[in-house]
Amino acid sequence: MINPFFKNVGPFEIQKLLVNTGISNNENFKKDKIYNVSDLQNATKKDLTFFHSKNYSSAASRTKASYCVTLESLSQFLPNTCKKIIVKNVLLSIAKITKEFYPKSIVDDFDETVKDISKTSFKKKVKFGKNVLIGKNVKIGRNCLIGHNTIIEKNVIIGANCSIGSNVIIRNTIIKNNVNILDGCVVGKKGFGFFPNKEKNIRYPHIGIVMINENCEIGCGSTIDRGSLSNTIIGKNTYIDNQVHIAHNNKIGDNCIIAGQVGFAGSSLLGNNVMVGGQAGISGHLKIGNNVHIGGGSGVIDDISDNTKVMGYPAKNLRDFIKNNR
Repeated sequence: MINPFFKNVGPFEIQKLLVNTGISNNENFKKDKIYNVSDLQNATKKDLTFFHSKNYSSAASRTKASYCVTLESLSQFLPNTCKKIIVKNVLLSIAKITKEFYPKSIVDDFDETVKDISKTSFKKKVKFGKNVLIGKNVKIGRNCLIGHNTIIEKNVIIGANCSIGSNVIIRNTIIKNNVNILDGCVVGKKGFGFFPNKEKNIRYPHIGIVMINENCEIGCGSTIDRGSLSNTIIGKNTYIDNQVHIAHNNKIGDNCIIAGQVGFAGSSLLGNNVMVGGQAGISGHLKIGNNVHIGGGSGVIDDISDNTKVMGYPAKNLRDFIKNNR
């Protein structure tokens, strides 16, 4: 599941899709129908995917997609069952294609559908503060609390026994049972994805959601961006401190503890039982193993294997850090 909320206006014939997005049809692809866009791992034979970095060559070799937007230099890694669409800028091309399928995924304007909760069916089911607004396509489980001035915008599912603080904004999010989201959080808005342009920057569609699993806590003033072509996921029993930013497509494992002011760039994967000290920064497209400890103020720019403790910038094995800083 990517996003159960955004409407997919496909399918498109591949030739028309390429014409609509200004991509050259060098192979003269014709009438095959494409039903969706997806990442390399989740794509089916009805989908189009993209492959822009050699770091994903293993996933590329196993993709089931019928078509892949890629570079000439990377096309050798794709299986013969996947037809190659060769472009000069993969991410820009896939952004244009994604926008064709999901034209409403670019903007994140305020939700005009919201109503005061006292005028909805939730007024007798939820304990709430003053000035609480609820949008369309929202589901809220039993025994939930919602604080003052909070807006649950359209396309949100909240499980049972959840506490949502004051001055919180949530959209495009699924929250499981027994989750606490503290005051001032923003969850499910689009991520920081765009292509710089001197005249006008080009926004990347965000068709993913945020998934927060059971027994989590999200600290005050934290921001969790929804995914672009995959989901942003917070694992079970993970606790996040105040003023933490989790960018699009990150996958945080179970039983993690993330201290205040930590920042995650996009598309990194954290294992289970990871502890991150305050003000650490984790770069994008990394794999952090299970049972990893990252010291406060560290800058992580490389993958970290299981059962490792790191510290410093760039983050290195804790023993080496201590030895070099005596």
